[in-house]
Amino acid sequence: MLKKTKNLVLSFVFVSSWICVAMAENTTSTIPVNVGVVLDINREYGTVWLSCIKMALSDFYASHAHYKTRLVLNIRDSESNVVRAADAALDLIKNKQVQAILGPVTSMDASFVINLGDQAQVPIISFSASSPSLNSLRSSYFFQITQVDSSQVNAISSIVQNFGWRQVVPIYVDTEYGDAVIPFLTDALQEVDVRVTYRSAISPLATDDQILQELRKLMTMQTRVFIVHMNPKLGCRLFAKAKEIGMMGQGYVWIMTNGLANRLISMNSTVINSMQGVIGVQTYVAQTQKLEEFKLRWKQQSMQDDHSTLIDVDQLDVLALWAYDAAFALAMTIEEVGITTTFDLFQKNSSSSSSFNLTDFGSAEISKYGPDLYRALSKIRFEGIAGNFSIVDGQLQSSTFRIVNINEDGARDIGFWTPQNGLVNSLNSASKTILSTDSKSNLKSSVIWPGESLSTPKGWEIPTNGKRLRIGVPVNFGVLEFVRVTKDPTSNTTEVTGFSIDVFKAAIEVLPYPLPYEFIPYEKPNGSVAATYNDLCYQVYLGKFDAVVGDVTIRAKRSLYVDFTMPYTESGIVMVVPIFDTRAKNAWVFLKPLTWDLWLTTSCFFLFIGFVVWVLEHRINEDFRGPPSHQVGTSVWFSFSTMVFSQRERVLSNLGRFVMIIWVFVLLILTQSYTANLASLLTVQQLQPTVTDIKDILRKGENVGYRSTAYTYDLLKQVGFDDSKLKGFTTIEEIQEALTKGSPNGGIAAFVDETPYTKLLLAKYCSKFTMVGPIFKTVGFGFVFPKRSPLVPDISRAVLNVTEGDKILNIGNKWFNKEESNCQDSSTQSVSSNSLGLASFWGLFLIAGLASILALIIFIASFLHKHKTMIPSDSGASRWRRLQIMFEIFNQKDLDSHTFKTSQERDSSVQSPVNNTFEEIPVNYNSSNTEIHSASSVSFEEHEIP
Repeated sequence: MLKKTKNLVLSFVFVSSWICVAMAENTTSTIPVNVGVVLDINREYGTVWLSCIKMALSDFYASHAHYKTRLVLNIRDSESNVVRAADAALDLIKNKQVQAILGPVTSMDASFVINLGDQAQVPIISFSASSPSLNSLRSSYFFQITQVDSSQVNAISSIVQNFGWRQVVPIYVDTEYGDAVIPFLTDALQEVDVRVTYRSAISPLATDDQILQELRKLMTMQTRVFIVHMNPKLGCRLFAKAKEIGMMGQGYVWIMTNGLANRLISMNSTVINSMQGVIGVQTYVAQTQKLEEFKLRWKQQSMQDDHSTLIDVDQLDVLALWAYDAAFALAMTIEEVGITTTFDLFQKNSSSSSSFNLTDFGSAEISKYGPDLYRALSKIRFEGIAGNFSIVDGQLQSSTFRIVNINEDGARDIGFWTPQNGLVNSLNSASKTILSTDSKSNLKSSVIWPGESLSTPKGWEIPTNGKRLRIGVPVNFGVLEFVRVTKDPTSNTTEVTGFSIDVFKAAIEVLPYPLPYEFIPYEKPNGSVAATYNDLCYQVYLGKFDAVVGDVTIRAKRSLYVDFTMPYTESGIVMVVPIFDTRAKNAWVFLKPLTWDLWLTTSCFFLFIGFVVWVLEHRINEDFRGPPSHQVGTSVWFSFSTMVFSQRERVLSNLGRFVMIIWVFVLLILTQSYTANLASLLTVQQLQPTVTDIKDILRKGENVGYRSTAYTYDLLKQVGFDDSKLKGFTTIEEIQEALTKGSPNGGIAAFVDETPYTKLLLAKYCSKFTMVGPIFKTVGFGFVFPKRSPLVPDISRAVLNVTEGDKILNIGNKWFNKEESNCQDSSTQSVSSNSLGLASFWGLFLIAGLASILALIIFIASFLHKHKTMIPSDSGASRWRRLQIMFEIFNQKDLDSHTFKTSQERDSSVQSPVNNTFEEIPVNYNSSNTEIHSASSVSFEEHEIP
């Protein structure tokens, strides 16, 4: 019994111990969670990415040893095949019940695998599939842990805009990866006014001969800016063939997207050597301490795994870093979801019947934790080795780019691009420096272009092995001075000359590069005019001509489908009308030299000056004394006679002489001006136009002429002219004849055309017609090119060079015979002669008036001061009486004046001396009844009061 009890106790202790050990083991055990990895394992980059994924998990669980879950990698090789990738994903979901899949590699692989993951609610996490088209699948379970290709298009357009290129050609792989980014790239380029002239799609299976054929095709085009977007394998072959045929030389521009630029570090020196001078857009990764430590650990791990021969640690590309961060984020998310068991992770899909089927996947189960994993991945945030890890709408938010230039053994930084600031010089400083117009040269000067050139390529060339520019010229039969087409039937050759042709040739000579061209007359087979100028311009839009040179007006309608250079002629639409001589042939022509206000002012000043001189001379000058009528007549006569300097009266006072000096000067200028203007009126032709307003012609119902091939007909119709009043002409002689006849005789009242044509007409018939206007505004003549042609800016600058110098004058003299013509330029002809007005002489009259008033003030002040004792000062004398006394004194002769003293002395010397003594005649001005008493019976003339 005792033995039996002992055995029971031992059994109990053993079982208890076993249970405790089992419980202890259960508390320290981990939960394995299957995840899939679909990569190209046999490729070099696939091996590197897988090692980074494994290191990410090792690092994560080393720093989070207390976490319960452990990711178990189920690796599958896609073998660079879309079907194999889809099959691998299907196997992982169905047979391994993975909770997530890292991969696949390419965008095409991902487009198939995404549907599988969406069906099974298993997150698909790709760090290398960057096509923007994948987002259009709208899968909640697909995460792009990479920069989407569309995020770099603005950086590329900024580079193109910075260097001033206007045309580009994208070269891309003809797959979903290449096709998807082109619409985004085209839109970004259009926003900066850059045109995509051609799209070069190259098959991923293209042979070397097919690549060469496409490149040679590009060489025949003008555009020299190429944007390459393709996978590294095809891209390396493309650049090797481009170098082989000379497309990596001077004048070419190559820009590669990050699909190639991000993989530069894994390319060998031979490939790098074929890319010399290329600009690349790389994903920017900050060189942090965390990244440096990772590289060191990866190198050590790689040496242990015998991967050191595959790739150097300094050449880990950004995709390897994203693979690390993606695995790290997945491990963090799996733990956060809280998977507690390895069983029953999937459940039946109740909606599988309505879902898409792939072999037997229609009956597949869906992940229980899929929705939780989706939400957790969407919210996860941490600082990874590639930078800030943040997912928005299933895409990694990373959009800063390095702009690199490939030279010698690798790439060097020349700038950066950020969404906030665009192109910047550096990201190191706190305040980023934006590349403004003034600082663009910093980026330009730092680039070494293909062919080791330091000069920025202009982005286009005239292909040396291509065709010459086909330049259409109009065929005219009327105005041949602008464009003249001459055919030699013996040699079957065509010669094109004229003013417009010479201006174009002069502009081509100014260009810094050769521009081969040929002139092609736009005419019918019989040599007649083919169509209108609008049709000729439209031929450029259709591609029949590369340009049009001639007397083509820059118009808004035409600019909708072609581009014009800067104008090389004057602008405006004017009228040419007959002129008539307006020389006055009536009896009153002598009044026309001066205006009525000047006549009136002069007359008033004659009277005023006469009055001033009379006041100053009356007391001392016998010529200005006598009866009142005589004094008035003398004053007026004296004043007016000064006009011809024939006055008989002498001026004795200094103040009077001062006034007369000023007045004679005024009269001298006035009479000379009058004489000159009158002579002009009587001798010089005064030509006036018969009409100055086109509305007057319309109101009178007169005829108007226009050039048959010009667009002025439409303008005249808009004004309101009826067809019956409009007459078309071809030659200058016809126009001259019609203007001479006049509208009443079946001719025209005016001829309406552009300024260059009318000047040609006036150069021959300037004595009969004149130019009036402009009545409409136009820009002038210009050369026509296709829309956004790179030649337009250069030709425009060349045209400005020609028109600003003497060349345009010499060309004009050559074709318009200005040196031989006796006609003046119509713009300098005087068509009217204005009468002289007061505005031209008011300064002289002001001086004369002020001088006269000043003389009067001095005279009055002196007079009052001299006779102040003779004016009654008692309050009994009225003001009127005082004025009367002052006038009486003024009316007397000033016997103290030297003029009278000299006269008395002269008289005394003639008479015999007689001792006659006369008493002084007393004059009392203080009595109210003033009387003049004579002390003698003798009365003298000197005491008379005239």
